[in-house]
Amino acid sequence: MEDTLQQRITRLGIVVVIPTYNNEKTLRRVLDGVLEYTAQIIVVNDGSTDTTSQILNDYNGLERIDFAANKGKGCALRVGLSRARELGYHYAISIDSDGQHYPSDLSTFVEVLEEAKAPLLLIGARNMTQDSVPKKSSFGNKFSNFWFWFETGIKLEDTQSGYRAYPLLAIPQKYYTRKFEFEIEIIVRAAWNGVAVRNIPVQVLYDPEERVSHFRPFKDFTRISILNTVLVFLTFFYIIPRNFFRSFKKKSLNEFIKENIFGSEDSPEKMAASIGFGVFMGIAPVWGFQTALVITLSVFLRLNKVLSFAFSNISLPPFIPLIIYASLIVGEAVLPSSTTKGVLQLDNISFDTIQQHLLQYLVGSLLLATIMGLLVGFGSYVLIRMKQPKSVSAE
Repeated sequence: MEDTLQQRITRLGIVVVIPTYNNEKTLRRVLDGVLEYTAQIIVVNDGSTDTTSQILNDYNGLERIDFAANKGKGCALRVGLSRARELGYHYAISIDSDGQHYPSDLSTFVEVLEEAKAPLLLIGARNMTQDSVPKKSSFGNKFSNFWFWFETGIKLEDTQSGYRAYPLLAIPQKYYTRKFEFEIEIIVRAAWNGVAVRNIPVQVLYDPEERVSHFRPFKDFTRISILNTVLVFLTFFYIIPRNFFRSFKKKSLNEFIKENIFGSEDSPEKMAASIGFGVFMGIAPVWGFQTALVITLSVFLRLNKVLSFAFSNISLPPFIPLIIYASLIVGEAVLPSSTTKGVLQLDNISFDTIQQHLLQYLVGSLLLATIMGLLVGFGSYVLIRMKQPKSVSAE
């Protein structure tokens, strides 16, 4: 005999989390709809000032959390997810209490989760083209979809739907946002942690007579924009370099070189440009940020990031004094100064020397980086062309 949906929900360790704030017109209908499929429900009353508390008093057996004052949807979800984890659940399906979601779509979430082989974060994809959908919601969703793709490389149809299934043991446990932007933070950071993020189709109902939206266009859009700015910065200066090193560590050095250098399908021009760029970044005065910058900019410029990274290591510790000395010499040649006479000797190079002749060092290092990058890049191009089979060279 086939299990009922309620039994399947229990077996998968699913709880439904419902954050609510002043949705007295629709809350009862949402609760009754969910209870048709499961009694495993956590309701977070986010400081409602209407009759929400009285409505909830009519339901016995629900896990209920009440805030004395409104803290924001993000905070309500954070507390609800944390409580679900404490209670031993594996998945939490969040559903909004404004009536736009259909509890019957719980079966769609369950079907997908039953077949999942690894932690999966599901987002209900709404049909945003139907006439009842407010234009501002449609625009906001497209805006959010773009930035999610930009930050994770994952293309989704809907990133703003509140109808979601969260894998409680795989998502981060600490967060930094408290309002609507939380729903962006959690899916981006989950994707960064290697959690698969997917859309599944769900129904949607926008009833202007019943639905109450607490989204404040200016304030919340500003908060979301600030969050995306931070996430983009972290993407290029932490996530991309981190992922690069992780892929590097998974293979032996020989395998990595064979696959990414000798086995590369890049043109000689692209490989030479990558090598020259790596040398430039290795000499340029960006100490401490070279690795992050060279990998990030290689992605932006569509260069071979492996070659760029490898040749940026010209600035390994044993070579740093030589690079600094050469930079100061070049800087002195361009911007001569009487104070450097007799000072620029390799044995005397120190941090104090750089401080005293900072302008000369900066100008000299950039010129040296450019010259060496061009020379090594051109030399690499000649060598690569010489090493290539004639059939390839002739093409």
